[in-house]
Amino acid sequence: MKGEAESVLHNEKSKQEGHIWGSMRRTAFILGSGLLLFVALWNSVTWHLQRFWGASGFFWQTQWERLLSTFEGKQWILFMIGTTQVPALLFWAFNGVLLVVDTTGKPNFISRYRIQIGKNEPVDATKLRQAIHTVLFNQYMLSLPIVIFLYPLLKWRGDPCRRELPTFHWFLLELAIFTLIEEILFYYSHRLLHHPAFYKKIHKKHHEWTAPIGVISLYAHPIEHVVSNMLPALLGPIIMGSHLSSITIWFSIALIITTISHCGYHLPFLPSPEFHDYHHLKFNQCYGVLGVLDHLHGTDTMFKQTKAYERHVLLLSFTPLSESIPDSPKKME
Repeated sequence: MKGEAESVLHNEKSKQEGHIWGSMRRTAFILGSGLLLFVALWNSVTWHLQRFWGASGFFWQTQWERLLSTFEGKQWILFMIGTTQVPALLFWAFNGVLLVVDTTGKPNFISRYRIQIGKNEPVDATKLRQAIHTVLFNQYMLSLPIVIFLYPLLKWRGDPCRRELPTFHWFLLELAIFTLIEEILFYYSHRLLHHPAFYKKIHKKHHEWTAPIGVISLYAHPIEHVVSNMLPALLGPIIMGSHLSSITIWFSIALIITTISHCGYHLPFLPSPEFHDYHHLKFNQCYGVLGVLDHLHGTDTMFKQTKAYERHVLLLSFTPLSESIPDSPKKME
């Protein structure tokens, strides 16, 4: 009997290891295939955009050279403004609008797109103040010093404040690589933070909000903020030795996208936040950003069986998806 039990346990362990390695192989195959497809379509997709960039590139190069002359000998200040203050300004401008809706429920043309109906109507003022204090701490006591500390490394990799702006094609390539790196690092670091050894002491703070709002996208324990928020976004520019213009645009896009993912409203013509909103609701599903790794690892199977999955599309009309695709009525006990 003991031998049979050990054999069963051995077989189960082998199956689990085989499943993990199989998922890893599928991940490598799909991401590799996607990269090849991207390269194959590169010229045709970017040709028209490159024409626009070519026509306006001289203008932007001139503006950049003026900035360099203004900060002559103090490029680190320009670097700090571009990597921290510009993205932060966009973050708070976008979240400022969302906070008005969260705290007042108005205007109705935004609040009617709420995903978790009945939640945060209005948002709890005490929880909101705590969240804002934590976000400001993470931005200015963690992100700001770390990014400034990394300036010598980025300067060694390629001087982010060099005189020549990157070409449009090169920027698109960087953007694709940044996104790929962030997807991989965020998925695995985020999933690791859900391990019992780390969840209660670190990641549970972020999950205090089962119905998220935009500003809590950076509401996290300091360790999580550095490991799961900052590192996935920083590593791409470090590897690529990117120009400050590329880094500024990338950080700004990353902050806007994560705000949309947490905002709690499925707004027309913006990326769907249903995927990450479901993660906050259920905790053990939908760990990634794009959803590719969740599909490969089977961490979106429950999500795919819900109405939220049907609503996880780009809304191209002004009718809220909660109305056109309502939740199934609850069964009577």
